[in-house]
Amino acid sequence: MRALPDRVDAVLVQALIAAALSFAHLHDLALAAGQDGWKAWAYPVSVDLLMVAAWRRLHSGEAKAAGWCWFLVALTASLGANVATAGLLDLNDVPAWLRILIAGWPAVAFLGGTLLAHGAPKPTNAPGAASEPPSTVTAPEPTAAEVEPPSAAAELPAGEPESATASPSPVPPALVALARKVADEHRARTGTPIDTSTLRARLGVPMPLAEAIAIQLT
Repeated sequence: MRALPDRVDAVLVQALIAAALSFAHLHDLALAAGQDGWKAWAYPVSVDLLMVAAWRRLHSGEAKAAGWCWFLVALTASLGANVATAGLLDLNDVPAWLRILIAGWPAVAFLGGTLLAHGAPKPTNAPGAASEPPSTVTAPEPTAAEVEPPSAAAELPAGEPESATASPSPVPPALVALARKVADEHRARTGTPIDTSTLRARLGVPMPLAEAIAIQLT
């Protein structure tokens, strides 16, 4: 068999004695108020359980106001029974108001225990769980100055005349998209297609590149 500890915690012994005395006082008061049989024993159990539930809520760190409220209610019921049975109250002639309080205690204890047991805890967000709202800012479209235009004319090999030109370099897709947007705005405003000179002025590119872009737009 497991050996009993040599020394018993004095605080635990004192707590057990105090709990037994308070339990007995609550039982005697309920019995004097007309709650006989098992009902007289159930009253001290409900008071002590409500006090324990309120104490656990206080230690959980959530809804401390509710925890303190129901802890004080249970403590008042326990302390009131201890004082009432100390000779200040005739247990053979319990007043009507005290009978009403004792008869209504089960509903109060049920309400307090339910609120403490099923109270919604505060939501806790895990680190990194909160997501930022999606941004509605869109990236600005590239301008003609930001798009590096290719050389209007390729370099001529040595020995060939300057009049001979190589095939034009392909136009960047971003510049074509910008030119198409400018052309659509011009058509919507004037009702006529944009000409090459106007397109060159709007984009700020050389004329050969503007002509190549105009070909892409047709």
